[in-house]
Amino acid sequence: KLLPSQFEVTAGKATGPTTGGTVTQATNKGTGVTLNAESGQITMNNAALADAAEVTFTVTNDRVTATDVVVVNHGSAGTAGAYWLCVSTVAAGSFKISVGNLSGGSLSEAIVLNFVVLKGASS
Repeated sequence: KLLPSQFEVTAGKATGPTTGGTVTQATNKGTGVTLNAESGQITMNNAALADAAEVTFTVTNDRVTATDVVVVNHGSAGTAGAYWLCVSTVAAGSFKISVGNLSGGSLSEAIVLNFVVLKGASS
């Protein structure tokens, strides 16, 4: 059995977020945002999202590379458990977030999404 003092942790370059930020989405839930940080919060627009509807928007972020992994979750505001979220199309300088409504009715909530960029490599 290893004791906690026997573990050695070596941090690599940019392991974990070193900067954070916030941004608020304008116009509607499909409007792209820009937030150049390794982690942050995106406050979505409060436009209506119908039951079973989904929307995708682009996050422009100069800290993201094509080999990174971006994780997103519903951080606060709005109805807990009413949304599904996923990140897709991670590229150099941007990624996309899709949000879907699972509630059974139309929702007009300015939910707050938390995200973090985990640095990846292809070799």
